Amino acid sequence: MRVMVLVKATEDSEKGFNPTPATMEMMEAMGKFNDELQAAGILITADGLKPSSEGKRVALDGLSRTVINGPFAQPRELVAGYWIWEVKNMDEAVAWVKRCPNPMPGPSEIEIRPLYEMADFG
Repeated sequence: MRVMVLVKATEDSEKGFNPTPATMEMMEAMGKFNDELQAAGILITADGLKPSSEGKRVALDGLSRTVINGPFAQPRELVAGYWIWEVKNMDEAVAWVKRCPNPMPGPSEIEIRPLYEMADFG
């Protein structure tokens, strides 16, 4: 099964990347974790996202399109990065996330969501 693993944004991630010794150490730990995922054949893709202040949303309503400039409110409702993994089941995905280094300087959350597969549609 494929899953999307979402690193939720925080106040810190919304400030943008600041290359301090602590953040560089965190990036190195995350790189090692990604290497483990790749060696295990789990990792399909991964990336970090720039702060929402650099993003845009497009609201659609019928034929109407409205562009909304970032930053967006409620950092904990935003995504700061993601992986796409191929795992046996949700338990395996949870086990891998439990091994993940904390991607943020303080408390953080990682959400796991299964992707639809063609088999889900009969």
